[in-house]
Amino acid sequence: MCVGVCVCVGAKKKGGKRWQKCLFQVGYQVNTSRISTLNDSMILSVSPQYGMTPLMHAAYKGQADMCSLLLQHGADVNCNEHDYGYTALMFAGLSGKTDITSMMLDAGAETDLVNSVGRTAAQMAAFVGQHDCVTVINNFFSRARLEYYTRPQGLEREAKLPPKLAGPLHKIIMTSNLNPVKLVMLVRENPLLVDVGALEKCYHVMDLLCEQCVKQQDMNEVLAMKMHYISYVLQKCMAFLLDRDDKLDVLIKSLLKGRDGDGFPQYQEKFIRDCIRKFPYCEAALLQQLVRSIAPVEIGNDPTAFSVLTQALTGKMAFIDAEFCATCGERGAEKRCSLCKMVTYCGLMCQRLHWFTHKKICKGLQEKDAPRLRELNDEESDMVKETASFLAELCLKAEERMVSSGCPGPSAPDQLNCPSTSSEGPPSCNQE
Repeated sequence: MCVGVCVCVGAKKKGGKRWQKCLFQVGYQVNTSRISTLNDSMILSVSPQYGMTPLMHAAYKGQADMCSLLLQHGADVNCNEHDYGYTALMFAGLSGKTDITSMMLDAGAETDLVNSVGRTAAQMAAFVGQHDCVTVINNFFSRARLEYYTRPQGLEREAKLPPKLAGPLHKIIMTSNLNPVKLVMLVRENPLLVDVGALEKCYHVMDLLCEQCVKQQDMNEVLAMKMHYISYVLQKCMAFLLDRDDKLDVLIKSLLKGRDGDGFPQYQEKFIRDCIRKFPYCEAALLQQLVRSIAPVEIGNDPTAFSVLTQALTGKMAFIDAEFCATCGERGAEKRCSLCKMVTYCGLMCQRLHWFTHKKICKGLQEKDAPRLRELNDEESDMVKETASFLAELCLKAEERMVSSGCPGPSAPDQLNCPSTSSEGPPSCNQE
């Protein structure tokens, strides 16, 4: 028995009916051995049940290998013959698989197609809580659009962007982490970009893309702002390389340096605010929204310019509970400062970069957190004592019931494993 998802083989007939090879077996298990034998003459058909294609099924079930094979054999990534108008990109977003979502986008999936209830793929993914897929969709930028500038256009003798820079620049554009420290680190880790001439060409291309996003028929203010922001960071990198040959270390430390007292990175906040203020298209609604959100806030208070900009450009929700690296802003940081336990990092390198400024407030954070830890320990001790007392009372009641029912009672409380309530302290369960 097979789920109704099949690949029709040319016009070959068998018993008067078209011969079909089923790809998905019971339980939606993928038969990759069969699809690997297909050739380009085979046509991917739509299942009569719900109008789903094999690509839709594979995307929803999180089968990356199957999706890749189907796309290689010509599966239509934008097919929306589904009964409710769903596309393969929508199913990829619903599955929560960022790699499959990226695969669909790279294959040419359109992000603005809507289903029967008027929702796009990003909106459907957000509706079911797949915010990582939402970020991938909102930050997608086709490399073909960037490679356009690697070829001379019209009367140009040379391209605006050397082909060798297309890959590193596209990596920066595709990142969903807009922390300026992270962007500078991406520049620093690639030797091709740590060059004044290369950075100049890159930021000029970013400016052209920003202008294109604003002047196209369906203006994309979000992408225009992101192109401008990346251009501004690249220009700052170029300025620091011109002033001093330090491989951008001074710029990173400037962005990380915290003020005395609370360690808030003032330079980074001013840097982002200045970038937003210099957006060249004042009539953009997004710019006005950002200014209204940031202008009334004093530097050092929430929301920061970075948090407002990130939510506007990537769609990341502020209520998502996650730890962020204090250095590069990467989500999912798990390592903590071993002294204060208050600051998180994604790795040892980030901790070393941040230590020069964190060490000024680390001791203060320890002292500030000490009363809270003592209070938590006291509360935990009280809870243990209350639990021990409650269990002892239960044991006594059980003993009384046993005696009243004629059963022989225990000779000692420890025969019922009663917790001790003596002056020796709580049981050892609260010790690590």
